[in-house]
Amino acid sequence: MLGYVTADGAGQADRLIAAAAQALGAQGVRLAGAVQVNLDRGAEHKCAMDLHILPGADVVRISQDLGSQSQGCRLDPDGLERAAGLARAALDRGADLFIVNKFGKQEVEGRGFRPLISEALSCGIPVLVAVSAGHLAEFEAYADGLGTALTPDLASLLSWAEALIPSAARA
Repeated sequence: MLGYVTADGAGQADRLIAAAAQALGAQGVRLAGAVQVNLDRGAEHKCAMDLHILPGADVVRISQDLGSQSQGCRLDPDGLERAAGLARAALDRGADLFIVNKFGKQEVEGRGFRPLISEALSCGIPVLVAVSAGHLAEFEAYADGLGTALTPDLASLLSWAEALIPSAARA
């Protein structure tokens, strides 16, 4: 019920999770959660990070522009919490699958999407999440043996999800 993927390369997991959401949504799967889209802002600036809330059209910027020389964390925790609130509302409306763009530092610390992951699982809703290699140990401790590592390719993610979601939900 808890599938996770770790992918190498900047933005690869974001693109993979977004592609899975798009494909499953096209099959009629009711989705809740968020996918990340990184917007290139040129060589002088780091990318802007936006969360697209599933299944609707809401977009929340979760990055802060700290300047081109900044080495600090660019995550806007208020933006992340706002996105999680919108995702909670979508989850409350009903979903066949909950998708989380990333189990990151905020989730490691018990914030962000972590409470929603637990809520979805307790309601019997499968969860698909990307996990960075840097947070894999913390995620595995959180998952307590319940997570299924998925190969970082679209076919693997779709196969996992389709096995858990009744075909009637994909009409």
